[in-house]
Amino acid sequence: MDLKDIRQIIKIVESSNISEFELEEGDTKVKISKNSTANNAPVGDVQVIAAPVSPPVVHPPASPPVVVNAPAAVAEDEPASAVRDNVVEVRSPMVGTFYRAPSPDADPYVEIGQSVSVGQTLCIVEAMKLMNEIEAEIGGKIVEILIENAQPVEYNQPLFLIEKS
Repeated sequence: MDLKDIRQIIKIVESSNISEFELEEGDTKVKISKNSTANNAPVGDVQVIAAPVSPPVVHPPASPPVVVNAPAAVAEDEPASAVRDNVVEVRSPMVGTFYRAPSPDADPYVEIGQSVSVGQTLCIVEAMKLMNEIEAEIGGKIVEILIENAQPVEYNQPLFLIEKS
């Protein structure tokens, strides 16, 4: 993980409703939280707490976290819920970028009015340059697509409405 990736994570966290984010990749551990009082840094400052570029070869310690101090936003972490009795929301399992198709020139995975089955890919959420396929957990018909292609999404944000069949 390089500084560019950390900056991207910071921007996503700052623009989202989440208040804390942790990522551990190999020997590197990053923790980003809003409205933290750590080190008494002014609100809005980003402070890296002793982040070595490369850990020692013998017994490498985890890199200390990155702390972001920003105004806290109230996160509404509701579970996937039924909007109506027979309509279910498909929510994003992570923070990232929403893509309707596997590539820019490909057809979208699904369209409004299309029937889907359990396990069928609905979209991709890109997080940290990893493409995560989001699959249907129920069979039914796509009633609404709630996010525009290539837009950022937050954890637990509704992506689709599926009418159960």
